[in-house]
Amino acid sequence: MQSVVIDIINKKAIKLLQDLELLQLIRMRKEKKQSVQNVDWSARYKGAISRQSISDIDQQLNELRNGWE
Repeated sequence: MQSVVIDIINKKAIKLLQDLELLQLIRMRKEKKQSVQNVDWSARYKGAISRQSISDIDQQLNELRNGWE
């Protein structure tokens, strides 16, 4: 068995695919999507940002703000 992913451009294509499925030439499946609720964001991005003091962060923010003016 071989799997292929297709993008449906016209709704008429779905009817054609359903007809092929009735002839037992293909099998259609819906793609499973990963639930956002199951993602552990803290573990995923842990260590991505280095620790800085609040005064350093404030200074960087002020520099960025002044750059826009």
